[in-house]
Amino acid sequence: MGRPSQHDVDRLLDAGVRLAAQAGPASVTMAAVAREAGAPSGSVYHRFPSRAALLAALWLRTVDRFQEGFLAATREEPAERAVMSAAGHVVAWSRANPLQARVLLYGPADFGESDWPEEARERLRLGNRRVEEAIVTLARRLGPGTPSEIERLVLATVDLPYATVRRHHQAGSPIPAHAEELVARCAGLLLAEPVTDS
Repeated sequence: MGRPSQHDVDRLLDAGVRLAAQAGPASVTMAAVAREAGAPSGSVYHRFPSRAALLAALWLRTVDRFQEGFLAATREEPAERAVMSAAGHVVAWSRANPLQARVLLYGPADFGESDWPEEARERLRLGNRRVEEAIVTLARRLGPGTPSEIERLVLATVDLPYATVRRHHQAGSPIPAHAEELVARCAGLLLAEPVTDS
């Protein structure tokens, strides 16, 4: 049995996350990741053939980790609880994973999405589609699933919690423990009144 590599993919990506969280996506270069991870440059190039491949892997690993819990929350019963859990997950995950949350406050375009390998861009599309389908499914569990109801769910489960996370990030302050409950309760209140399509 071979020895595990000292500079495995996760260690290199963890180094990239630290760099991106501290100084933005532009700071994530092959050489910088090697220095941050304490690895030879050859280790980075061996695992990522280009900077675009490195940035794609960094973004996709981060967003996959986040979406796993978000999608699970949208499947909870009853549907009203699912909305509150999904909203709360955004804040709870961000508080537990502050560096990765800072990465997600950017977007894939900031990580050079247009230059990613096609396989990586397809993974991104599939992940986004899963989230969109989960929100539409949740809207239909709550009612007819009209466009305005879907918009309300996006506001409750994405926009509101992300705004909370972003505000604390921009202030340089940790997300307080009570923020998760506040966001979940606000998401629940958004469901209290029906909305109609005009």
